[in-house]
Amino acid sequence: MTDDKVKRRLTTVLCADVQGYSRLMEADETGTLETLRRYRTAFAGLVERHDGRIVNTWGDAVIAEFASVVEAVQCAVEIRKLARDGLTAGTSHPPGWASSRIGWRSCPARLQWPSRFRAF
Repeated sequence: MTDDKVKRRLTTVLCADVQGYSRLMEADETGTLETLRRYRTAFAGLVERHDGRIVNTWGDAVIAEFASVVEAVQCAVEIRKLARDGLTAGTSHPPGWASSRIGWRSCPARLQWPSRFRAF
């Protein structure tokens, strides 16, 4: 066996994005990017609190990995509450941000470093 053996493990992958992101960008690019930055910061805190890690981001999409499906689901519930209620109590967010989409899947994953993560 060689040292570059591919490692596999059971993991839970959570994917999230903002429904209508292109429309939001067209309507207000600067405001949308600022709101996305604030939500990404809050999202990262929730993922960390639930013992997950962000694997990748692009545009409005985020992929996070969790060792526990329970933690992934609890994190997803908190993300939906954040999207519904806004970042802080009493502060509204732009229309459309409450329409985030979240999915998760528990599956075997192949981990190959430095930067490859593949779920099957």
